[in-house]
Amino acid sequence: MQPITIFMDIESSRSYIDELYSSDAGKVLEALIALKNSVIGSNRQKSSVIQQGIVPRLLQLMSGQNMDPNIKLEATITIGSLAKGTPDNVALLIEQGAATALVDILKEVPIGTKLAEACLCALRSIFTTPPAPLSALPAEMRLLSRLTQIAREGSTTARACVVRILSIWCTGAVEQEALCAAGACSAIAALLGSRGNITPSTAKVLPALDLLAAMCFENANVAQVTLTTKYCDKSIPDLLTQLVSRDKPLSVAMGAARCLTFIHRAGALSAEDNRVVFGALPCLARLCTKDMPEDIRATAAETLAYLAEVDTSLQRLAAISNHLMSSLAEIVNCPSAAAKQGAFKCFASLGANDEDIRKRIIETHGLMVHVVNGMNNPEPSVRLAAVRCLHSLSRSVQQLRTTFQDHSVWRPLMQLLTDSPGTELLTVGSSTLCNLLLEFSPAKEPMLDQGAVEMLCSLTKRPEAALRLNGIWALMNMAFQAEHKVKQRILCCLGTEQMFRLLSDPDTRVIMKTLGLLRNLLSTRHHIDAIMSEYSSQVMQAVIVVLEGSYPAEVKEQALCILGNIGDGEKAKDLIMANEDVLRKLVDYLAHPESKLQEAALFVAGNLVWRGEAGCAARQARLAELGVLRALKLLRQRQDAAHLHDKVKTALAQFNEL
Repeated sequence: MQPITIFMDIESSRSYIDELYSSDAGKVLEALIALKNSVIGSNRQKSSVIQQGIVPRLLQLMSGQNMDPNIKLEATITIGSLAKGTPDNVALLIEQGAATALVDILKEVPIGTKLAEACLCALRSIFTTPPAPLSALPAEMRLLSRLTQIAREGSTTARACVVRILSIWCTGAVEQEALCAAGACSAIAALLGSRGNITPSTAKVLPALDLLAAMCFENANVAQVTLTTKYCDKSIPDLLTQLVSRDKPLSVAMGAARCLTFIHRAGALSAEDNRVVFGALPCLARLCTKDMPEDIRATAAETLAYLAEVDTSLQRLAAISNHLMSSLAEIVNCPSAAAKQGAFKCFASLGANDEDIRKRIIETHGLMVHVVNGMNNPEPSVRLAAVRCLHSLSRSVQQLRTTFQDHSVWRPLMQLLTDSPGTELLTVGSSTLCNLLLEFSPAKEPMLDQGAVEMLCSLTKRPEAALRLNGIWALMNMAFQAEHKVKQRILCCLGTEQMFRLLSDPDTRVIMKTLGLLRNLLSTRHHIDAIMSEYSSQVMQAVIVVLEGSYPAEVKEQALCILGNIGDGEKAKDLIMANEDVLRKLVDYLAHPESKLQEAALFVAGNLVWRGEAGCAARQARLAELGVLRALKLLRQRQDAAHLHDKVKTALAQFNEL
């Protein structure tokens, strides 16, 4: 029956639709009014009108230069009504240029007219239906200045529309800076402030808070401007602090606390500022409690996570605020993905730096079960948040040995990381693996059986620096005090070619961890000899590349420490003695002005000259011939190397002549 019904709708509206194309302005106006009335409240009728191809005519009537003002107004109102239809309706309007046409009218139409308000209402309807046509609103100063003027001086409806549109449009630094330059902060302050006993309405305040949050997010310049932008002698942060009080509507308090959080994280308010400590933080903790609506609790938990993410003092304060731990544990039980995500993120932030807080989080009833379940949740955002929480808690040595082992958290984590995860999840998850693979972690052995080596080696080949770093870092942890078979597995899987690529990585941290891996592989005397018997040329080449290259001192220090480890091998030390270039470099580094390099070179020399080992006399003679003995004596005389004198004395004492 549906096609017949649509046909009847089309037939019944055909008469006035035909009149839209009349040359008689009066008939056009009557037709517009009839059309407007026919589509109000009926998505079916809206769809019918759009499908008949009437939108281009409406845009023509709306935008015509010499068109009757009443016709322009009625056409604009009709477009606005169509924009309140289904997402498909709105998509077709955008496709036919409705958003751009509305913006063009706003560039010219006088502020305060009914036409301007109708344009804004229509544009708001279009922008609030995802995805918003952001490109239709260019970052032109003249246009933005007009819009912010409307936000300050327009009617209640016009102001609400402008602020809502701009809050959706403001998606990055370009838009943030453009709005700030156009005076949006002043307009926001006026919307947030009150004169006398008149409290601003929620309908006016909420869009302003959304816009302010969008403008301040990770933007230091805009955040600083809020400190100096005032309304009735009160800065924007002061106005926000008034709005987080208990007597304000929950949505308003939430929005204000969110803005204060963004201003703080952008660097404009310190962690000690009263507006953060006594305003935003306690408000967010209160909004997490069980008597609040679930959507408010979810947003409050996520915002609190962001507020406390990097500051230990805020983490400690939040942890003791308003029974927050219990509140978060209850939020994890909420059915919505947003609530679970917010709670996991908040736990992750609270436990980021403090061992006592991590212990309290772990002891929260049933939390680890929820974390494990969260990693198996069908919603990607919940899985990511659960892994973030796990990563934060995995910084606890005690928990790695106990709670993590009891719940086998490595199982769902490995499953996630081997199941084509997104980059963000892979980054956080591999960071967690770095902790789970520390030598004291009981999870190390079972993770090896699940293919951890192969997965981590594949990470070192990723284009993202963070993933390469996590991959090589986890391999370094895995190799520490590992059995020889594990070390061999790492070397075989990673391959020497990939190791050389990592040693020329643009990220110095990757180079450091690669050298750290080599150092851990070359530990324990019989492991050193076994590995060097197979990979000596590659290892020595890698060390020489670093020692001869333009690397920072800390990188060269690692290379020297690797040489020191090789020098501890029974047979491997002969490989150093056979390489005159390396020995001459050793002399140079014993005289290096950088203390850490002197000490690392001294470590190498000490292992090579150690008395009582086979061939020590020949090694001592050769090293003395090349200048090592002389360099040690000079080092003993240097006043700036006084802290090394005992080690120098020990090395010199090994030479037979002394």
